[in-house]
Amino acid sequence: MKKILLMVAALLMVPALANATQFKEGVHYKVINDGPGSAKPEITEFFSFYCGHCYNFSRTVVPQIERTLPKGVTFDQEHVEFIGGPMGEEMTRAFAIAEQLGVTKKIEPALFAAIHEKRQQFTSRDDIRKLFIANGVSGKEFDQAANSFVVNSQIAKMRRDTENAGIQGVPSLVVNGKYLVLTDHIKTYQDMLDIAYYLAQKKP
Repeated sequence: MKKILLMVAALLMVPALANATQFKEGVHYKVINDGPGSAKPEITEFFSFYCGHCYNFSRTVVPQIERTLPKGVTFDQEHVEFIGGPMGEEMTRAFAIAEQLGVTKKIEPALFAAIHEKRQQFTSRDDIRKLFIANGVSGKEFDQAANSFVVNSQIAKMRRDTENAGIQGVPSLVVNGKYLVLTDHIKTYQDMLDIAYYLAQKKP
């Protein structure tokens, strides 16, 4: 019985392995860093609260990533500034504040819902502050974090990472700080994940 189960498992793995061998540099991914990648395997999603596709990605794909992430691989997110005009930078700050205060799981869906479901217009940092307060963060906590060294440093890092990766559209996945998943030849978000998981476990 054990031998049969092992044979079935091996057969189930064949398609995945076959697909993995078809992932080609320049077609499914590109190298964005000629040096060594991150010290540990990681997948980073670049997104914008103003992006409708990112909203769908956050509801359907991010939970899947959290359930199926390969062992030893971490998942992170970074917000981009080039969508939303002047508020693009404020939304990047909002994401950094949420991470600093440990309320990302609450604030991220609240911001997405406000923009894409309630059609709320954010015109200033104060509008964002009100949303934080409505979701349990005190005004004092928000104000202290908004211009803190940690938040400003994280904003600078996200801006730098976006530029270094050559991110022009979102959602985008960068793997190990070395590979950018290309989307020209894929049809589904699952294809993105298959490529990202392959790259995360790819030997240098």
